[in-house]
Amino acid sequence: MERSPLLRQVAHQRQTLFDEGLLDEQFVRLEELQDRTNPNFVEEIVTTYYQDTSRLILNIEQELERRPLDFGRLDGYMYQFNGSSTSFGAKKVKAECSLFREYCRAGNGEGCMRTFQQLKREYATLKRKLEAYFQLARQARLTQTASPPG
Repeated sequence: MERSPLLRQVAHQRQTLFDEGLLDEQFVRLEELQDRTNPNFVEEIVTTYYQDTSRLILNIEQELERRPLDFGRLDGYMYQFNGSSTSFGAKKVKAECSLFREYCRAGNGEGCMRTFQQLKREYATLKRKLEAYFQLARQARLTQTASPPG
């Protein structure tokens, strides 16, 4: 069948997200909530995550430009970012959030800046790979619904 290679590709791409440590078991829990009545549930959660966290990134960037650094405010923004990242299983992003918060508690501005740059790289990588995964998954669903039953 034509759809079989596409479904295998979707499964492989999904597994790669876990193998690379980008996602954790929370993502699986979200997938378990997805059903035929809402086949895009996980994608919608992730889209909302990126909308919300893009605002937090802007706030953190602005805060990192101020002097003196307000570590309490930075920690508060990162607390929100960490919570959002945890909610859908963004494993590497979550780890960078935790490290950033440790630097805030230590009053280490250089550590915060360095970690924030790494967080943004992990965030962008995850976004790019999830977008590709969701696009392929949508294509597979369309192929399944368009294919007559075997």
